Amino acid sequence: MASNKSSALKIGDLIDVSIEKVAHGGHFIARYNGAVIFVRHAIPGEQCTVEITSTGSSFNRGDVVAISSPSEFRVEAPCQFSHRAGCGGCDFQHIDPAYQRTLKSHVITEQFSRIAKKDIQVEVEEVGPAVGWRTRAIATTNRNGKLGFYKSRSHSIAPVDNCIICVDGMNFSEIAGRNLKGDVRVEISASSSGERTIALAPTRGEEKARITEGPAVLHEVVEGRGLEVSQESFWQSHLKAPEILTQTVLDFADISTGDHVLDLYGGVGLFTAAIIDEVGPDGHIDLIEGSKVATEDARRNFASNKNVTVATGDVAKLLPRVTSADVVVLDPPREGAGKDVISQIAALNPRAIVYVACDPAALARDTAYLEDHSYSLAGLRAFDLFPMTHHIECVALYERAEVS
Repeated sequence: MASNKSSALKIGDLIDVSIEKVAHGGHFIARYNGAVIFVRHAIPGEQCTVEITSTGSSFNRGDVVAISSPSEFRVEAPCQFSHRAGCGGCDFQHIDPAYQRTLKSHVITEQFSRIAKKDIQVEVEEVGPAVGWRTRAIATTNRNGKLGFYKSRSHSIAPVDNCIICVDGMNFSEIAGRNLKGDVRVEISASSSGERTIALAPTRGEEKARITEGPAVLHEVVEGRGLEVSQESFWQSHLKAPEILTQTVLDFADISTGDHVLDLYGGVGLFTAAIIDEVGPDGHIDLIEGSKVATEDARRNFASNKNVTVATGDVAKLLPRVTSADVVVLDPPREGAGKDVISQIAALNPRAIVYVACDPAALARDTAYLEDHSYSLAGLRAFDLFPMTHHIECVALYERAEVS
């Protein structure tokens, strides 16, 4: 039974609660004497005993320690390190994979309802197996040199000798078995062409990771198109993400020969590589990316394409140089594009805006901004590109609303 019946919860309190619904960020909401609690490793509808791990004026946090009425969707986590005191990476391993996608759909619906004031229903589409999909990983050694990942909301490392969501080509177990130095960040990349790169850096400070094994530039192939990707450059972590996102962007953008396309936050040119064929020799693509390393990759990737211009810098500062665009594709970081960038995009009056987003809250916010500029949501797809975690990838299409 609950140890504390007062409204003021304290760290360490054990309380009995009913789990209400999933929240953005991978937690689950419960209430106790009017207090809101974000609970880890729960499932809606369960009756649980929760230990309070932190308190605050607006909400508290807690971990499930016992389940008196488990959900029909609860499963045994396939990873031995996925538990309360273990690895903090995969927060949904205790949930049936199909129901994980249902919960992610609920999150998208809730964010659009709360932020954009829109009633959105979208299926989160299965992409592939729930394990063996991750091609990029950042692990860390503890002070004793044991490789692992950070525990949830902690600076402590949970030692891990295998990571089941990583692709076989990463060979995580082999790296974990090495004699590594303590307090080191270990960046591992596995390319679609079979390469593996390992880079190390101290966990403290801003020192750049130093490659200790493998090529500095990896070679990715997406639907027959080759791209060079430096170890430092961003690349979609799911094995199938580049192909799926590229095809969805092309389907939504409906690019015509001769179009002028903006590829904002374009990285090494994943989308540009596919768009080139669509715009043809009379079209043009402007790729803008903040990372100098990524734009160096992009310039190599499109060195022979005279109709591709690559610019390095802040998208918000470089966009004013652009005077027109037929189609805009953007894939911003987790915080989204924001009001300023959205206003500048709308001012170009493109016929289509295709937005790739990894945070439904930021996407919902920017959807509201676009509607302020008379662009309406014309299409939305969501993909489970991060199975076993709460993360979601969405692709949205916006078109200029018709004036009646």
